[in-house]
Amino acid sequence: MKRGLAAVIYLAMAGLASAPAGAQDWSALEALREGDMKKLVFSEPQPLPDIAVVGAAGAEVSLADYRGQWIVLNFWATWCAPCRVEMPTLANLQSAMAGQPVEVVTVATGRNSVQGIARFFDEIGVETLPEYRDPSQELARAMAVLGLPITVIVDPEGREVARLRGDAHWDSESAVAILEALASGAGG
Repeated sequence: MKRGLAAVIYLAMAGLASAPAGAQDWSALEALREGDMKKLVFSEPQPLPDIAVVGAAGAEVSLADYRGQWIVLNFWATWCAPCRVEMPTLANLQSAMAGQPVEVVTVATGRNSVQGIARFFDEIGVETLPEYRDPSQELARAMAVLGLPITVIVDPEGREVARLRGDAHWDSESAVAILEALASGAGG
């Protein structure tokens, strides 16, 4: 299976590298979608709104701080049951992507207290993900986040290139293969 997956990743990188400037051909990456990742929809790059989120200590954080990296941007809430199942897989993905230009960024949107977020992460054993908040839902509204969880793939230029509605196993072979292909130059 891994050898076949490596061949598909190679073809994904070759196919996207040969796309005309400004155009994206996601078909090779779409071929990597299996299981939950079939819900991942690639699109033409769209710039993100310039809206800050709030860190656990109360300081504003800009998504522009992550420029130059691929971002797996997850919108969630402490009351969201599917988020409780999904969050550990996002932490596993962050570990799998160590040393690569990929960051998992989690944003609790709506009424989520700092203490509630810390308790949520404690209960599910997640220690490696950021505890960002979007208390006024300004970023979520600007990005048309309707329902939770929603995960958005952001390219190194700060543009949305894919979106997955609902929960997923982000530590699956398929998810890791897609992000490895992106990190190695496919689609960038």
